Amino acid sequence: MPSITIIYQHADFVVIDKPCGISVHKDQAEIGLTTLIAHQLNVPQVWLVHRLDKVTSGLLILALNAQAAQTLSQLFAQQSIQKTYLALSVDKPKKKQGLIIGDMQKARRGAWKLCSTKENPAITRFHSISCEPNLRLFILQPKTGKTHQLRVAMKSLGSPILGDQLYGKNSPEIDRTYLHAYRLQFCYQGQHIDIQCLPIYGQMFQRINLIQLITELNIK
Repeated sequence: MPSITIIYQHADFVVIDKPCGISVHKDQAEIGLTTLIAHQLNVPQVWLVHRLDKVTSGLLILALNAQAAQTLSQLFAQQSIQKTYLALSVDKPKKKQGLIIGDMQKARRGAWKLCSTKENPAITRFHSISCEPNLRLFILQPKTGKTHQLRVAMKSLGSPILGDQLYGKNSPEIDRTYLHAYRLQFCYQGQHIDIQCLPIYGQMFQRINLIQLITELNIK
């Protein structure tokens, strides 16, 4: 496994740019991501406080001590950490922006589906903009943290994420699933932290001017 880029370093935690294709869990790999980061930082251990899907790249926080792990886990549980993701789709959505709200239920083949009920719903705010013919950029801000939430939300819009083999019916075989954790905003011990990281993996992400598109959408 290659060296992982550290985007932000704090006394209590680091924020890395997780490459797509690497699981936050050990899976079948000889060495897991947390062990790799601990070796890279020359520390005994790092703690996972939230997760990204294997196919998703981008910002991932790892705590450097047990107390920080507990504090950060609580911030995630309280939905006090604002997360912003970038996604691409070749399918036009039912609407260009808004909220996607619904309960999530297990479906077949390890997938999930969005239901019309709202007892314990997944909530996602989204904006989209046309990049070029048959390609749209989506800015996704999950207000909850359910498994596969953004991938299911995009499918429910009729715009499955480009390259998503699980949720994109007949999705073309391309170099990656185009979902990236772009921004984290939160307050830690009185300090306001705002970290951004554009994707470096994926030919389609490189084809478009993401900075200009994000600026046009004026996401706070």
